[in-house]
Order: sequence, then C-alpha cells, then structure tokens
Amino acid sequence: MPVKVLMVCLGNICRSPLAEGLLASKLPKNTFLVDSAGTGSWHIGKQPDERSIAVAKKNGLDISKQKAKQFSPADFDAYDYIYVMDNTNYNDVVSLAKEEAHKNKVQLILNELFPGENVDVPDPYYGSQFGFDSVYKMLDETCAIIAEKLIAKHQ
Repeated sequence: MPVKVLMVCLGNICRSPLAEGLLASKLPKNTFLVDSAGTGSWHIGKQPDERSIAVAKKNGLDISKQKAKQFSPADFDAYDYIYVMDNTNYNDVVSLAKEEAHKNKVQLILNELFPGENVDVPDPYYGSQFGFDSVYKMLDETCAIIAEKLIAKHQ
C-alpha cells in the first residue's frame, strides 16, 4: 500500500498541481502516491492553469494530465499526509475534520521550509508569469525537504 500525500490549494489549478508534480518527481513511484485538490469547486475536471503547466514544463515536469478536484472529508481517510498552501486553505480543510487524528494530518507546506512561521505560498493566479516562477522555486525547495523526510520515514 503506497503512502498517500495530498497537496491542497484554493482552486487546484495553480499551486497544488505544481506541488503534486514536484513531490511526485522526487519520490519513488512504487512507495508513494501524490495527488492534489482544491478547497473550491470552480475548476473541477479542468487541467492546471496554463502558466503552471508552462513553468513546470520549463523545469522538465509535465503536469498537463492532472485534473482538478475538490477536497472532501473522505480525503482525511484516503491520504496519510495533507499539505495546504496557505492559512485560509488550512482553516478550510481543518474545519471539515471530524476528529483530532484528521486535523493532525494537515500541515502548512511552507512550515517545512520555515518551521512554525505559518508562511503562505502566494497565489499567483492574478499575477504575472513571474509569480508562477517564484512559486515553483519555493515549492521545489519545500518538496525536496518533504521528500527527504518521507523517504527516511517510509523506506
């Protein structure tokens, strides 16, 4: 049974698809399964934002086959780890938890890079391509740390 990791942002078209692609690229596929979801329902079934696809492609990753889905309470049981992109996503996800064990699975992703600082991954949706490049770098660094920890714990 693979260790399952879920990346969560607002619409599941910008940040969480990048985080999904990045973390999946750093983990052994036979041991880990990485997925992503959004707290909102606007983009269900759509592929990631073209700017996320472009920045991933520029860095050697193909995330174009991903399809947006909405986070649901069933995801607490389906996934071992849930990483959220910002404090709003954290609050939205935790508010759906029915038990403490579910809440304990949810972590702000940048706390891996800046422990205890509760820093948000900025949402690049309304900005320029530069914002996507910046978010990619941030998530790449963070996913390297997460991958190292997960491999050490589950190998």
